[in-house]
Amino acid sequence: MSENNWEQAEPGVKRKIFSPGISLMMMEVHFDKGAEGYVHSHPHEQLTYVKQGTFEFLLDGEKRTVRSGETLVIPSGVKHSAIALEKGILLDAFTPLRLDLLGRE
Repeated sequence: MSENNWEQAEPGVKRKIFSPGISLMMMEVHFDKGAEGYVHSHPHEQLTYVKQGTFEFLLDGEKRTVRSGETLVIPSGVKHSAIALEKGILLDAFTPLRLDLLGRE
């Protein structure tokens, strides 16, 4: 993964990881309508801001709808996924750094 370049994440989902700080990083994620961010978990705390669109998140089995201008906190270790109910954009911030996404792990 190279920082500040777009890459395909899942079908209909692309992301760009911005140059990280010491312990905080952010990425922009674009979703086509109906595209999914598959179920996963990680030890990092995540804050998601919906820049555009409407998303249905699943957090440990609980559905949450998040719309443009709203945020969602995803605690460390929680299984989560997202479906774009319409074309949309997320800004995701993580702490500590996601070394797996940065290609440093």
